[in-house]
Formats: sequence, structure tokens, C-alpha cells
Amino acid sequence: MNSYLKINHQSEVPKYKQVVELIISDIESGIFKQGQRIPSINETSEELLLSRDTVEKAYVFLRKAGILSSVRGKGYYVSQVNVQKQIKVALIFNKLSNYKRSLYYSFIETLGSKAITDVFIYNYDLQQFKNIIENHLSKYDYFVILPHFKDEHADVASFIRTIPKKKVLIVDRNLESLNDYPIVFQEYEKDIQSALAEGTGLIRKYRKINLVFPVDQYYSKYIIRGFQIFCQVNGFEFSVIDKLTCEDVKKGEAYVIISDDDLYRFIKICRTEKWDLGKDVGVVSYNENPVKEILENGITTISTNHDEIGRIAAEMILTGNFRRIKSPFVFIKRSSL
Repeated sequence: MNSYLKINHQSEVPKYKQVVELIISDIESGIFKQGQRIPSINETSEELLLSRDTVEKAYVFLRKAGILSSVRGKGYYVSQVNVQKQIKVALIFNKLSNYKRSLYYSFIETLGSKAITDVFIYNYDLQQFKNIIENHLSKYDYFVILPHFKDEHADVASFIRTIPKKKVLIVDRNLESLNDYPIVFQEYEKDIQSALAEGTGLIRKYRKINLVFPVDQYYSKYIIRGFQIFCQVNGFEFSVIDKLTCEDVKKGEAYVIISDDDLYRFIKICRTEKWDLGKDVGVVSYNENPVKEILENGITTISTNHDEIGRIAAEMILTGNFRRIKSPFVFIKRSSL
């Protein structure tokens, strides 16, 4: 193995991935040739001062990728020398959530062994976001960015433009000042209008519809505007609730609930009152996940397809066919409305 290449124990890149990169580098440089046996797991473990489990994980990864083959009792051999270097992707989230996990798993599954993806979280903070980019700008081929910040008026676009454009893919939120960049986006204002329109007949069974929108959790304010427009166009009495309390939940009314925490609080209140969802009160939850399909005989949702967003973003990177795509947004009817 190339003695000039060593493991960086301070790096955020997992050590097994660094071993993968070292072996690929040795294959590309001709140190390891087609059909040649590479050092054993124990030998590499000793040379790089790593645990045997870490090295074995790297070898298994390379075998699954078709780069190495293994012969029982003899070791690992180079299967192919025309190795396509793995793409390095930084996936930058504002926070972790159920729907972002769905996006992530779909993204990495589509990329497969052709890419290494590292996840960074900036917690809506612009300075944390800037630090992530500045500290890793030269380390990644692509930056997939979900741009949601505490200050919606912050000049995020100017900073993103400091990254080479060919490295940037925007996901989820459409920034008008970056309308020349590739993106897979939601249209929050229009999405909620079109999705709720599919349930208009059901909503009319209730005397009022309420949007439960926690302002302190940094959801897009365009959701509120879209909700208000929908209600005004259809002549619904409505209100917007920031912090849900027992007094806010009233029999005969319907609720569109953005936060899962508020949804669980709402269900608990209804159980205390012995009210049936879909009969005594109606509820529509924002963002689909598997739990909502089985919870309380099924919670009606309005949601984009997060798996599809992840898949489309990954395919853009794999094919180089970068473009602007609106993600689908649907109304999923269940018994809660």
C-alpha cells in the first residue's frame, strides 16, 4: 500500500471510507494490478493502525462494489482496474426529521456504491452553514443543500454563489435569487392550496378549519399564505394557531397540523374528550410518514414525495442532467377527515 497515504484520524470521513479511498487510489496508480492479491485484512489493519472490523468493512464494501473479489482461505483480489472514483457528496440539512430521513435513504440508495455521502446539520443557523461550506469546499464534488434559515431574509444566495456552480444542487426550497441553479423544489404556497382542494368536500362538513402552525419551528411562512388563500377562495371560516392548547381543539372543527409534536398533542386531547377523529373533529397532517398510515385508523395527510425528491436529486448527480424540477405534492385521504 502507498506509504504516502495514511488515515486521517481527525477527519469527519469514516475510517472505513478512507480505507476504501486508499485502496482505490492504489489500484488507479497501478500499485495493485488486475488479479493481484492485496494485503490481508490483518496486514492492512496493522499497517494503518486500525481495528480489524474497520478494515473488513472497507474490504466488504469494495467486494460488493465489484472492485475486489474474495477467495475463501486465500484473501482478496483485484477484480477490476478501471475503477471509477467515487463521487463525494455533502448533503446539508437544516435539521433532522422523519421526512429528511426518507429523503436521505432514497438519495443514498439511488447513488449506490458510486458515491460517498456525508451529512451535515446547520440547525437553521447561517453562520454554521457558512462554516460547513468553508471548511469542506475542496473536499466534495457536490453540495446538496436544503436552504432553510431562521432569518428568511438573510442573503443566503450570495454565499451559495461563492461555491462553484457545477457543485451545487438545491433541494426543497426555491430561492428566487438562485433561479439559474438546478433544484428539486416544493412550492409551499401553491402546494397546500392544490392538496387541500382535493379534500374540499370533506372539509365542508366542519364549521371551521384551523391551521396549527408553530412559528418558532421555522416552517415556511408561505404555507400560511397558501392556507389563507384556499380558505378565502372557498368561503371557509378559518384561523391560524401558533401554540396548540386544549382550548383550541373544538368539536365540529377541522385542523391542518404542520408539526408532528402538535399532531400527537391533538390526538391526546381528543382521546381525553373521547372524540372520534373524522367524526367529531377532522385532522389533516403535513408530511406523510408510515406511522400516520396506521395511527388512529389512518391520518389524512398532505405531502410531497420525499423519497422521490431524494431519487431525482441522486439521478441528477449520477447523470449530470441538472435541471429545475417541481416535486409532486398530494392529498392522501384517510379516516381522520
